[in-house]
Amino acid sequence: MISAGDFRNGVTFEEDGNVLQVVEFQHVKPGKGAAFVRTKTKNVITGAVLEKTYNPTAKFPTAYIERREMQYLYEDGGLYYFMDTETYEQIPLNASELSDAFKFVKENEMVKVLSYKGKVFGVEAPNFVTLEVTKTEPGVKGNTATNTLKPATLETGAEIRVPLFINEGELIRIDTRTGEYMERA
Repeated sequence: MISAGDFRNGVTFEEDGNVLQVVEFQHVKPGKGAAFVRTKTKNVITGAVLEKTYNPTAKFPTAYIERREMQYLYEDGGLYYFMDTETYEQIPLNASELSDAFKFVKENEMVKVLSYKGKVFGVEAPNFVTLEVTKTEPGVKGNTATNTLKPATLETGAEIRVPLFINEGELIRIDTRTGEYMERA
């Protein structure tokens, strides 16, 4: 059990059958009246964000989210297959259970599969990945002084914006949380 007065960013708890994660919290002690906790929580299964206030003494059951390291194998007919590298057990997931950052994951790459009470609800991609640029306009000598960006297609099929000096066949690092170009690899 966790009380609302103990909320911190990243804490997960159950309320009304939903699993919520604290995104932001603020302890408010007005000059008049009782103190309360103002929170912004995210439903970890549906992704919905709610703003709500709680009494600091309110208690909720703690929700433990399991993060298992798994290897992404392949995609077949809208199902994405992942393998536990210790037990060699394979699990298929629908595209709806994958995060937006999954478009940067190559086959055979390691990811974290998130589950709650045995039910898988999401996949976390690595924070940084190195991918090859498969299609972009050619770079022109002298176009390195400005921070102008051009579209580029990566080996996973994802499209991002890269600086003008990046050419086809180059390896680049990408931050999967923002989907932005970081540097040449």
